[in-house]
Amino acid sequence: MRKAFSPDIEALVVDRRKLLTTGIGVALAPTLSLAFASNATASAPALGPWQPKFYRFKLGAFEITTISDSEAFIDGPFPIVGQNAREADVRALMRDNLLPEQKYQPGFTPTIINTGDKLILLDTGNGSNGFIPRPNGGWLAAQLGPAGFKPEDIDIVLLSHGHPDHVGGMIENAKPLFPNARYVIGAIEHDFWAPEGKFTADLEKWASIFRTNTKPVADKFTFIKPGDDVVTGVRAIEAYGHTPGHLAFMIESQGKSILYWGDCAHHQVASLAHPEWDCLFDSDKQLGARTRRRIYDMAATDRIPVIGYHMPFPSIGYVERNGPGSYRWLAHTYQLNL
Repeated sequence: MRKAFSPDIEALVVDRRKLLTTGIGVALAPTLSLAFASNATASAPALGPWQPKFYRFKLGAFEITTISDSEAFIDGPFPIVGQNAREADVRALMRDNLLPEQKYQPGFTPTIINTGDKLILLDTGNGSNGFIPRPNGGWLAAQLGPAGFKPEDIDIVLLSHGHPDHVGGMIENAKPLFPNARYVIGAIEHDFWAPEGKFTADLEKWASIFRTNTKPVADKFTFIKPGDDVVTGVRAIEAYGHTPGHLAFMIESQGKSILYWGDCAHHQVASLAHPEWDCLFDSDKQLGARTRRRIYDMAATDRIPVIGYHMPFPSIGYVERNGPGSYRWLAHTYQLNL
C-alpha cells in the first residue's frame, strides 16, 4: 500500500521531477539527490597531517627546487629570536600575528639550482647529526629521489655556513652522500670551524660535526669570498654575523633574480619585525643585526623574491617595509609560477 505524503512533500516531489527535465535540474540533480539520501554516512580512517616535501619553479633559464629537511616544531621563537628582548614582548608579537606564543615550525630548506649545465645544492640539511636529526629531521637524502634527483648527479655542494643543520647532510652511512660533487664554502667560514682544539662546549660540538663531515671531501673544497661567482648566475654576498663567514647568494638568470639568504632570519615574523632582536645562534650579535637590516632593506628595495632557509616551507617570499626599521615577510603564492 502506497504511503501518503504530506501536501508539502508531494509538491516538492513533483517540483523535483519537473526540475530534472530541465538543464538546471540536471545540474542540480546530485545536490537534490543528497537531500533525499539516507542520514547514514560512510566512515573513513584519518590519513594524518601531510605537508609538501618539495617545491619547484623556474627563474629565467634556471629551475629551482626547495626541499623540506624537517617539519619539527621547536620551542620559541624566544629566545632563539629576541634573546635581548623581553619574553613578554616576543610572545605578544606572536599573539598579534595569530601564532603560537611558545612553539614554532621553522623551515630547514636545502635548495637545488639546475642551471641547465650544473646541479648546485645549497646547504645539506641536518643529516644524521645536525640540530634536528632523524626521524624528525635529516630528510634531504630520502627526499632527493621524490624531488627528481640522484645524489651522484649533484655537481656542486654550496654551503652558506658551517652550522650542523647546514652541513649535517653531507655524509650518509659514513660516506659522502654526493660522491661526484665539488664543495664550495667561504674561506673565512671554513677557517673558523676547521681547526682542532679551538673550541669548548657547544661550539666544539658544532665544530666537531663540521670536521667530521668535511674531512672526507677535504680535497674537493673550493674557497670563495663575497663577490665571487660560484658559477655564472650564482654570486656570493657578504652576510657576516650569524657566523664569521656566513654568505648569502644572489641567483640570476635571463634578467630575473632571487636571493638565497641562508640564516639571515630564523622566524618569519620576529626576525623581520625586529631585526635588532638578537639571534641566539649569532656569533657576533651586533654584526648580525646590521646584516639583517642591510639584507632586508636590499630585498625590499629591489623587490626581489627570497629563499630563506628557516622560513616556513617552501621558504620562498618577499620582504616589504613595515615602519621605521621594521619589515614584513610576504609568503610567495603564485608570482614565480608564471
